[in-house]
Amino acid sequence: MAYLNYDHLTLRYEPFPIGLAKPVMEPALYDRMVAAYPPIELFQYIPKIGKKYSLSERNNPDRYRQFLHDHEIWRNFHRWIKSEDFIAGVVRALKEHHVDLGVERRRKGFSRVTKLINNLAKGKLDAGEPGLSARFEFSMLPADGGSVIPHTDAPGKVITIVVSMVKEGEWDPAFGGGTEVNRPKDPRLSYNELNRQADFDEVERLDCFEFTPNQAVIFVKTFNSWHCVRPMTGTGSPAMRKTLTINIEAD
Repeated sequence: MAYLNYDHLTLRYEPFPIGLAKPVMEPALYDRMVAAYPPIELFQYIPKIGKKYSLSERNNPDRYRQFLHDHEIWRNFHRWIKSEDFIAGVVRALKEHHVDLGVERRRKGFSRVTKLINNLAKGKLDAGEPGLSARFEFSMLPADGGSVIPHTDAPGKVITIVVSMVKEGEWDPAFGGGTEVNRPKDPRLSYNELNRQADFDEVERLDCFEFTPNQAVIFVKTFNSWHCVRPMTGTGSPAMRKTLTINIEAD
């Protein structure tokens, strides 16, 4: 079963490939997943990148694993995200839109360590081209001031998919919450392979993908893939910008 659908994917290509797939899920499935989204008490507060809460393999991992264990719909989704079919589908969808990353589908259980061992047996000292793996986090940003500061993503990331997880009518667009495409005002900051962070006033807005239900913002990590979520304006509101953030990374 494929949970995400890229049939309606549209991309912009400058300054880096980024676009929107909407609708990204079958509506009934989307509604079930939104209804089963984890409660905030399971999340870890992550202030170093803005005002954000996270539940993932890296942030509150024990609670993350227990939540997946207790909820079949998320356990199955996690299994799919870890599959070769998921990675191959995303890579194929981008290639069909003229973004050829030059990577092959990851072979299950065939890590760079395995490649290194095999190559050493052949008298080679390298591990070959890296494979790909995937993970996802539950992420919340409060409507009252939540944000993600401008950055380009860590070097190991290849593709990021941000899937909205709110019901129709649950989010007020006036709060903001869109994924913003940025360019540094100072051109000396343009090259940022190592994910240096910037202040909001150091970047200009080129585009913004509004935060709406049943959509996915998809983009490729590059040396200049600057993006952010500006501080939101829902003062006093208890609303949360809830997402799944899926990362495909080089092993």
